[in-house]
Amino acid sequence: MTLDPYYETMYILRPDIPEEEVESHLIKYRDMLVEAGADVLDNQMRGKRRLAYPIAKHKEGIYVQLSHNGDGQHVAVLEKAMRLSEDVIRYLTVKQEGPLPAPRVVPGSEPAVAAQEQPAASSEASS
Repeated sequence: MTLDPYYETMYILRPDIPEEEVESHLIKYRDMLVEAGADVLDNQMRGKRRLAYPIAKHKEGIYVQLSHNGDGQHVAVLEKAMRLSEDVIRYLTVKQEGPLPAPRVVPGSEPAVAAQEQPAASSEASS
């Protein structure tokens, strides 16, 4: 049994970016990967953390982790966009070997899935 590789990209945004702009970066990079033919497995904002050493005169940064799967060509597109962005102060993409990560359960989304499954089951029972 062969396990498909997937990629994890961790990038750090400037700490002085407003929350709305952080969300727009999350959406922009996710959409960029989808357009390049990759599957986005997970997109997590890790929050603002203190850096181990100053980067571009910043002592803190907003960490974001992005897990994606594809043929590898999409990584160059993503990294080029991050390199040209003034809001991204550091990024790193690593190819992971092994099983794909389990999908993250987002708080508040589980009841909606259960609610969608119940009507389908009740309509089958009435038939």
